[in-house]
This record gives sequence, C-alpha cells and structure tokens, in this order.
Amino acid sequence: MAKKAKKRKYSKGAAKKVGRAMKKRKAGTLKSGRSGKKVKSRKQAIAIGLSEARKKGAKVPKKRARKS
Repeated sequence: MAKKAKKRKYSKGAAKKVGRAMKKRKAGTLKSGRSGKKVKSRKQAIAIGLSEARKKGAKVPKKRARKS
C-alpha cells in the first residue's frame, strides 16, 4: 500500500514570521501588543509570530479553545 503524503500544517510564510519573531526576542526588541512590554518567553514569541501570520492570511491552524 502506498503511504498518503502528509500535508503541511503551517505554511512557509508562517514559519518565516515565527523565525523573525524569535530573532527579535533574542535581540530583545520583541514587544507584546497592548502593554508594549519586552517578550522574554519563547512560547509567547511563537504565539506572536503565528498571530502575525494569521493576519497576513498564511496557512495556520485555528487557535485552540481555552479551558476554563
């Protein structure tokens, strides 16, 4: 049986946005939205990159529903 080809979950454009956000974080110039505080968290930097990619219309899965 032939294996089914895997589709990319994230587009190349999304990967570039996340990469750019990670570089900004390392340089200390990445800031969060409203407050404008410096971002130190790796996870937060990834989230910012994905958010920017969504705004540009890149292929990114929807945000997960939050558990309350």
